[in-house]
Amino acid sequence: MPPGLLPRGCLLLVVPHLRRHLPALCSTLRSSHSHKRPAVIFSPVRAVSGYSAMAAGSPEQQQRSVVVKETVELTETEERIFRRLLEVVRHFSLGTQLRVAGGWVRDKLLGKDSADIDIALDNMTGQNFCEKVNEYSKLIGEQQKGIGVIQCNPDQSKHLETARMLILDIWIDFVNLRSETYTENSRIPTMEIGTAKEDAYRRDLTINSLFFNINNNSVEDLTGRGIEDLKKGLIVTPLPAKATFLDDPLRVLRAIRFAARFNFTLDEDLKEAASDEKVKSELGTKISRERIGHEIDLMMSDKHPVKAMCDIRDLGLFYVVFSFPEKSNPPVFDKCDWQCVSHIEAAWDLAYSIGSCVFSSGSDSKSQDERRRLYLYSALFNPLRSMFYLDKRSKKAPVSSFIIKDSLKLKTSDAETVVNIHAASEKFAELIPLLESNADVYALKEKLEDEYLEIPGDSVKRVFAGLILREIKEFWRVALLLSILFYRETGTPAGTLDEQDELRRRKEKYIRAERSITDLGKLTNDGCGICGWFFPPYLQAPRFTLFIHTLGQLFWFYWFSAPDLDGVWKLKPILDGKSIMGVMQVKSGGPLIGKWQQRVLKWQLAHPDGTVDECVEWMKQSQSKRQKVESST
Repeated sequence: MPPGLLPRGCLLLVVPHLRRHLPALCSTLRSSHSHKRPAVIFSPVRAVSGYSAMAAGSPEQQQRSVVVKETVELTETEERIFRRLLEVVRHFSLGTQLRVAGGWVRDKLLGKDSADIDIALDNMTGQNFCEKVNEYSKLIGEQQKGIGVIQCNPDQSKHLETARMLILDIWIDFVNLRSETYTENSRIPTMEIGTAKEDAYRRDLTINSLFFNINNNSVEDLTGRGIEDLKKGLIVTPLPAKATFLDDPLRVLRAIRFAARFNFTLDEDLKEAASDEKVKSELGTKISRERIGHEIDLMMSDKHPVKAMCDIRDLGLFYVVFSFPEKSNPPVFDKCDWQCVSHIEAAWDLAYSIGSCVFSSGSDSKSQDERRRLYLYSALFNPLRSMFYLDKRSKKAPVSSFIIKDSLKLKTSDAETVVNIHAASEKFAELIPLLESNADVYALKEKLEDEYLEIPGDSVKRVFAGLILREIKEFWRVALLLSILFYRETGTPAGTLDEQDELRRRKEKYIRAERSITDLGKLTNDGCGICGWFFPPYLQAPRFTLFIHTLGQLFWFYWFSAPDLDGVWKLKPILDGKSIMGVMQVKSGGPLIGKWQQRVLKWQLAHPDGTVDECVEWMKQSQSKRQKVESST
């Protein structure tokens, strides 16, 4: 890539392409419900890690092996924490076996750090043990810590009371070992104190059923499968999968999430159970939408969100997880799930090829992770952008908004941002052709102007881009990327390039467009004034003046002008509503003032060097001109 194509302030991450050469799973898809919008041609690009094939349990993945450590290596802090807990057991002769359970053991064996320490107790409750810890602290002259008790809450997957306290600045959860018995019509189990083996078998997955026994410093694999499945990279339930999922259908999504997190393979029996119609029905009826949304959000924020979405689609869970409103216009189209997942696949590929700069936007309040997360939701629901439904107030609303707010129970602001990203991406589709060539801008110019406002031809792009950025704010690069991915100019042939060439073309197109937008900065027309400052009249010959004029503009641009439009949404209006009312000599606001505020904003974007006095003068002249036209007619 030539250095000149790199956006300023952007570190382009060059990552070796790891994808296997896999057959395309679907041909070019055309959106059948967007005939009134810019032409949409979608040629899916296979994900970097070949997610679709991996989700199907390809032989390539089944033969892979995972490096698993033989023993758990403790950090110095972990050694001190465990030593203190054993001191408590010995001092009070409690006879308690202390076991670290679940994810901490799994992550340690995979060589990953983990601060999520859950202690399972075999002969007492967590609260009672925490009280003994505090009693011991008092005896040795240390400050006692507060004990937090997390009550049983099945809707939050908390089936037994948990005690929590701070030990050596690390939060530790304590809970007794238990066994579970489920009734037929409820995912809320009857809990009883159980053995370590019973506790291991009641867990969701074999890789999460491992214990680390603190008393004898050993890993316990009481299902006999945990370590083996970890080495194979296999997601398996300790008990028969269908019974496990019917007991708690949320475990279906947890299995998919862990398979995606570690890029593991779902066991064939598990996939069959997850696809079972009764299990799907139970997932849709017994599990709260909040819990489903939480699992999906964890998948979207993790390392392999595309693999998770592929698994959801391939297991026939898409319409269970992403429930649609009863009626939509147009109705849900055929293969909607495949189009949605193919869109997020292509979006992931393109963002991955460009690098993390796609989700950076200066020092704004939104984190890169948040922009990445909402970019993925926007891509997933992009095929639905033209679908609407009537909400409870009989008001037209986007289907994507319904899925995010009602189906997943995520934040209203998430839904609004996704809808805004979709809208901005369509507006960028109008701007991109103008950025790439000296195309006729008069159509865009007419759209921006009215009888009071005339925009200089060379400022049209800046005004239009500035308005988009002010609407979408720090998500503008996300919207631009989505536009590059799914929109093309009318007449451009589809399917003429292979997948890698197409990915490269889109990447380069994004970089050029992003650079063009950031370069639509404030370039003053007074740079040539530098001639008169430094050079006497006898040196101001025409050719010499032209040279100095050009030099002056360059000097002014690099030293005194704003470099780009990034952050234009923070631009303070040159005139506020009160000032506009004063110029217009009206005592109250209303729609008229709102229209003038929009005109003033456009004028300000078109005249970045304009002063308040110049803006006021323009307003007065515009009104006077309009009044003369009206009086003459």
